[in-house]
This record gives sequence, structure tokens and C-alpha cells, in this order.
Amino acid sequence: MHIGFVGVGLMGGGLARNLIRAGKDVLVYDLSAEAVARAVAAGPTGRAAANLADLAGCDLVFTSLPMPAHVEGVMLGDDGLLQRLKPGAIHVELSTIDPQTSARLEAAAKARGCAFLQCTLGKTPAHAEKAEEPMFVGGDRAVFDGLADIWPVIGSQAYYMGSVAASCAVKLISNMVGMTNLAVLAEGLRIGEKAGIDRAALVELLQDTGARSFQMDVRGPWIAADDYANRFGLDLALKDVRLGCEMAAAWDMKIPAMSAALETFRRASAAGLGREDCNAVYKVTE
Repeated sequence: MHIGFVGVGLMGGGLARNLIRAGKDVLVYDLSAEAVARAVAAGPTGRAAANLADLAGCDLVFTSLPMPAHVEGVMLGDDGLLQRLKPGAIHVELSTIDPQTSARLEAAAKARGCAFLQCTLGKTPAHAEKAEEPMFVGGDRAVFDGLADIWPVIGSQAYYMGSVAASCAVKLISNMVGMTNLAVLAEGLRIGEKAGIDRAALVELLQDTGARSFQMDVRGPWIAADDYANRFGLDLALKDVRLGCEMAAAWDMKIPAMSAALETFRRASAAGLGREDCNAVYKVTE
């Protein structure tokens, strides 16, 4: 099987390297020459593509890109990669995108005689590097089953979700809940400061209470140490929460808590914190 991989940044890079380490024939494309070099260095079966057209002969193409518009720009339109793929090829979309975009990609693939799967990822780039990503996959069940030997190579567990909308929703819900938790944690730590409680001490104390969460365990100590180094960028978090809120709005749902978190992240981005870790949302709490 000839595999193409478009987008080998923080998340995609780890998955592409997993495939290459496993001896899969992988043709890598990214606008960053440095990212491509890191990917193909994982093994002799990794090769750099000079352009998207080089991926035309691939049997399986993965895309892992920052925004829905980037995925559509690469795959759709008269000059898109989908028009160059042979009938029967499979497109697996790994990015965090909205259900509407995923549905358009699925319809376009079917019209071309290709298959499409949406595969959203549940954890971090560090987990991706170690093939420990849970994967939430939507699309044709037969296509999903046909890639049974690929899923364990790139991640830990592949969950079949049914529709592409369900696949998108799992990741968006996860990030909306996580980032809303983080915004609330930031406010709680600020309240603690007003009460005269040391930040690090408060994080430790709260971990023994019902306030404990993944974000508290991971990012609470970073906030306490004023460590805002970018592990998952604030602007990426903002994008995910925005897409999730737009998804809910498209279904006529009211989500006041998550909508409030969205506004907090927007304020943090406007304050110039977008390239810091999402825990920098703490800096705009008052």
C-alpha cells in the first residue's frame, strides 16, 4: 500500500513517523521543509513529496491540517488532490474540523469514486508520537474494517463511531469540555490568590477534592509555575471551542457555559497570547 501524508506538524508528524517506523511506504508533504525532514528521518521508507501532485498514485492519503479551510483547500476544487487520486483510493481526515466540512469532504470523495473516513484524535502530540492516540472514526464501516492493520500502527484504539458527524463531535466535545474546565480552573486559582492562597498549594489541595480534573493535573502546576510554553496553543484551543460552539448552534442548542469559555479564550487571543499554551487563559482572568 502506497500511503500519502499531508501535514506533518505537531500531531500529524507523530502519526506519519509511526507509519514509517513500521516500514510502511509513506510519501510526506508539508509546507515546512523542516517538518518533512523530521518525518522522513524516521526510517528508509519515508520519502518527501515535492508537491501535492506527487501523491496522486497513493492508495491511502492522510490529512492533518490546522483549519477546516486548509483541508478543503488541499483536497477539493479543480486543482485539489482528490481530483488527482485514482478511484478506490481512501482519504482519512485527521484534523479537528466541523461536521459540515467533513460531510462535504465525504460527498466529494464518493463523487470521485474514492472512500472517506473522518478520524479525530483524542489526546496530545506526545501521545501521537508513541502511538497512544485514541481514534474516533466515522464513515463507511467496510472501509474502516479494511484498514484494521493500519489503526494499531498510528494509535492505540480505533473506535468506530458511525457517521463522520459523530467522529467530529467527539473531538469537539472533548476540547470544549477540557477548555471550559481550564477557563474555570484559571478563575478558581485567581480567586485563591485573592484569598491569599499560594497557587501551587491550592492546586495540590484541590487535587484532593471534587474539583480535580485532567486540566488541573496537567496544566494546574504549569500555571502555578508561570509556565506558558506552548504544548497546545491558545489559538488552536480557541479554534476548537469556536467550531464546537458553531456545531451546537447549527443544531439549535444553547450552551451558556461553553459559550462563556469561548469569550474568555477570544479575550486571551486578542491580548496577544495566541502562541502561548492554552493555559495562558489564566492571564486574562481578573
